[in-house]
Amino acid sequence: MNTAYIAGVGNTAFGRLEGQGPLELMAQAATQALADARLQRSDIDGLLCGYATTLPHLMLSTLFAERFGLSVQYGHGMALGGATGAAMLMLARDLVRVGRCQRVLVVAGENRLSGQARDSAIQTLAQVGDAEMEVPNGASVPAYYALLASRYMHATGTTQDDLAEFAVLMRANAARHPDAHLREPISAADVAASKPIATPLRLLDCCPISDGAMALVVSAEPGPGTPVAIVGAGQAHQHQHLSAIDDVLATGASAAAGRAFAEAGLSNADIDWLGIYDSFTITLAMLLEETGFAPRGQAAARVRDGTFAPGGALPLNTHGGLLSFGHCGVAGGMGHAVEAVRQMRGQAGERQLARPPRRAFVHADGGVLSSHVSLILSEA
Repeated sequence: MNTAYIAGVGNTAFGRLEGQGPLELMAQAATQALADARLQRSDIDGLLCGYATTLPHLMLSTLFAERFGLSVQYGHGMALGGATGAAMLMLARDLVRVGRCQRVLVVAGENRLSGQARDSAIQTLAQVGDAEMEVPNGASVPAYYALLASRYMHATGTTQDDLAEFAVLMRANAARHPDAHLREPISAADVAASKPIATPLRLLDCCPISDGAMALVVSAEPGPGTPVAIVGAGQAHQHQHLSAIDDVLATGASAAAGRAFAEAGLSNADIDWLGIYDSFTITLAMLLEETGFAPRGQAAARVRDGTFAPGGALPLNTHGGLLSFGHCGVAGGMGHAVEAVRQMRGQAGERQLARPPRRAFVHADGGVLSSHVSLILSEA
């Protein structure tokens, strides 16, 4: 099969971007990704678009193609919650590997902060819950994750102070990224003092709602600079609803990661950069441990000993992740892959690691740890 490379990446700033709708934001990120790959719009023959809650168009990929001036032989819209971006990259890789397409534009964006009322956003997102048992009782996404957190903390001994470590690290990383939504430094004491949202989660345990967009070009050609290939990918879907989770210690992340590593012929020991989905601090702790990058209940200890710091053995979410770079839906989760490519190329600006990583592991989840997608990127 052909090798699939990430040839170009692009993003808008994240935050409150008044007056810009999803299509405008997506166009900005896509333009940047094409320029990064040194391609023209006419070079793109495949298009994958993530859903947008502020533009629930039934044919978003076709709509974007029309507005952006693309004529493609393959177009597809996808909705898999927070796992959508990684799943689109996996599909783009497969399209390139089998020769269906040569260059696929993967793009998502949303004005989730400025384009809808807060109550509307809460109601829309809450629909990941069970329509009969969970949604009617008024549960929200933070509430679902709070219940998950309570069970996981009981099982592993993880504490609220442990969770605060992740929020502090993500904010410190975001402070070095000019496009991040939240850049003001915080301390563990700040996290502890932030208002309760859904016990045990506090405000700073939760990602912000943002406007923004991300785009990547997956191509049969490597593009300029250090070639970055997608060498492994895996998915797992074991449940949809919180009430259907059999075991909080095995939500599907380990299965997805195992498939990705098996395909790549690599192991955890070969990875030197991590991009892990972090909608909440508990999400990050659970995924790090289930994918094998920290022992059970010990992910925070790895933060404290510097393992996940920019200068550590496994730098984690060096752009600030969802918790601080920001979260605008599908594009928020794509930020981990965009950052991985920039770090591997040595193009991350002020936050560039002294030694560019050679292999990165990216993991995303959708719903309430419902859908899992793992990607392994490697310097080719």
